Order: sequence, then C-alpha cells, then structure tokens
Amino acid sequence: MANGKKSKKKLFIFGGLGLLLLVVLLLVIFSGSKEEIVVVQTEKVEKRNITQVVSATGKINPVYQVKISAEATGEVVDLPVREGDVVRKGQLLLRIKPDNYEAQKNSADARLAQSKSSLSATKAQLDKVESDYKRMQELAQKKLASDAELESAKSTYLQTLGNYEAMKSGVTQAEASLKDAITNLNKTIVYSPLNGTISKRDIDLSERVLGSGFSPGTEMLTVADLSKMEATVNVDENDVVLISVGDTAKIHVDAFTDKVFTGVVTQIGNSAITKGLGTQDEVVNFEVKILIINPENKIRPGMSCDADIQTEKKENVLSVPIQSVTARVAKETMTDASQSGDQAAAEAKAKKERNNKPKEVVFITQDNKAKMIEVKTGISDDTYIEIVSGLKGNEDVVSGPYRAISKELEDGSKVSMQPKRKGTEKK
Repeated sequence: MANGKKSKKKLFIFGGLGLLLLVVLLLVIFSGSKEEIVVVQTEKVEKRNITQVVSATGKINPVYQVKISAEATGEVVDLPVREGDVVRKGQLLLRIKPDNYEAQKNSADARLAQSKSSLSATKAQLDKVESDYKRMQELAQKKLASDAELESAKSTYLQTLGNYEAMKSGVTQAEASLKDAITNLNKTIVYSPLNGTISKRDIDLSERVLGSGFSPGTEMLTVADLSKMEATVNVDENDVVLISVGDTAKIHVDAFTDKVFTGVVTQIGNSAITKGLGTQDEVVNFEVKILIINPENKIRPGMSCDADIQTEKKENVLSVPIQSVTARVAKETMTDASQSGDQAAAEAKAKKERNNKPKEVVFITQDNKAKMIEVKTGISDDTYIEIVSGLKGNEDVVSGPYRAISKELEDGSKVSMQPKRKGTEKK
C-alpha cells in the first residue's frame, strides 16, 4: 500500500515537471518569434516659418580707433588728457621733451646755411672761370692764343663746373636733412587724429617713451570713436559660407542681460584663424564684423558678446523637428555571383558600396508600422528643418527618441506611439 502511494507521488512530481518544462519551452518559442515593438513619439508634418541662424561669440570694438605709439624718444613733459576724455581732431594729446630734436634741427639748419654759402662762392668762381674760357676761345679763333692755353682754360672751367654741381647736391642733401630734423621735432608733439574718446592711456606724465626706430614705439594712447561700435565674432569654417554681407544679426552683450542689439554684417574675413593646430582640438574660424545699429553710450570696447546672424528666412515651408532627420546607408543584398566567388561581380559590388553614400531619411507611422522615406532638406533653425521633397504634409513623423530614430527603427518596424507632442504654433 505504501509502495503504491510512493509511485503515485512520483508520477505527479514527474508529470508536473514535464508540464512546467513544456510551458517554458512554448514561452521561449513564442517569445523568440515575437516581433520587437519600438516605442516612439510623433509629430505632424506642418508648414512653418524658418529662420536659419549662425551663432558666434566675440568682443565689442569701435569701428574707428587709432592706437598712438611714440615716434620720438624722450620724456613726456605735457599730458593734458585722461582716459575717458572726449577729444577733437587736431587737439593736443601730449608733448615729448624736444631738446635733442631741437639741437638736431639747429645743426641741420647750420649745415644748410654753410652749404648755401659755399655754393654761392663756387658760383662766383664758376662765372669768372666761364668768362675766361669764353675769352680764350675768341683769342684762339684769332690765332692769338695757343691750343695749350685753350685746353688749360677749358680744364679749369670743367673742374669748377663739377665743384659747383657737387655743391648744389650738398645743398639739396642739407635741405633734406633739415626737413628730417623738422619732422622728427614735430613728432614730439602728438595731436588727436580723429574726433573720439581716449579709450586707453598707457603712460603717465614724466614717463620716458621709446620712439619707433627699428622696433615698434611705446604704445601711449588709444583714441576711439565710441559712437560707432561693432561686434567682432569668430565663426566656424562650416558656418561662414552661409553668411553674406548685409545679413541681420541679434547681438547679446554680456553686460546688458536684458537688452538685445541689432546689427548688420559688414565684413567677412578671408584668412582663417586656427587654434590648436595639429592637435585633436584644432579649430578653424573666420572673423566676421557686425556693425551695431544705434549702440548705447554705455557699451565699451572689449565687452564680451554673442551674435545670432540670420542668414536666411523662409515662410510657410514644410518642416519637421530637426531630430527627425537621420542618415542611413541602403543595405546591400549579396548576389549569386558574389556568393559563388565571381571576381567581377565582387568588384562591382565593392565599387557600389564605395559610392553608396548615406541618405537623409525620416520615419513616418502608418498602421502602427514605421515607413522610411528619403527626403531632401533645406534650411533649419534650432528646432525645425525644412523639407524640400519627400513629404506632402500632415504625416505623422517620428520625432523621438533619438536612439530609435538613429539606430533601432527600420522600414516596416512595428511601433507603439507614446502620447503625441502638442502641436507647435507656427512661427
């Protein structure tokens, strides 16, 4: 009786284990054949206004400014202006002690006077010698003077004429030396080259400055016209090709957090500014200048700024969220010839793969499935990108998540929609 109970107990145990194993096996089979469902968010394809913007950072600078360096060496003996003073063109800015330059001018003046005196004496001598030579020519014609006397008179005349020409050159050289001395003396007095403001003063009274000889002279003052200011920004090499002279820009100056200034692009640099050359952090920028329209008086040179340059604007164009567009490479199927080792077919396939460049695509949803559509894009802003071709409008385009758009989704993938994003108002 006890053995029968044990046999029934074993039967139940092994039967239960077998049933459990069968259930697990069925679950594995059915779960393995179950198609993966990708959870996505969608948004309607609509027409919007899009403004393409290039952003850059830089500094505020005056449009017109002059850095004044010393051209004469000496002590600053007069400095009537201070930093921040408003000056007029031609106004005295400073004087450098002129003693050495006055001495050089006086010396050059004396040399010129001496040269002119010597020239006058030589001219009188030349006149006499020339008269003697002409008289000797007349006597020789009448056979009253020998050839030797005529040649001697001619030689004396030519020698005196040569001395006179040399004296004339000496006078010219002395005049040039005097002119240089006067110019150098005038360099000791510095006047304002334009109407503006003393934006920087690097020297003090009684300080000694070095003139510009073989090296740049001491930088003394900077005069700037603060009524005309510009933003000088560095634009990435990939973005600078989008910018044109005349483009409008919105400028945010760090010191004025609640103020946005309007500007116009006036100049685009042709020479690249490279940082980190030869390293992984290498950056290539181009300098762009933006004239600020009606700047405030409180704007100062050197202030940091950000500029949003509006390079192009289109109204009422078909658009999708910018993250909806991704790049995909068409998948290749192996041909029978390549499977059998046909070299020509394999080479043709390899060439096709090299030419198989990524294409821009979006995914729309139809009957809970994703459909991949190749598109051609246009301009974009921070949120949306223009669709030139490929879509008609009002489709439900997949807008997220990023991983699904860039990797997980394929043409025909089953999808499950999360609550759709609320429609964004047209710009």
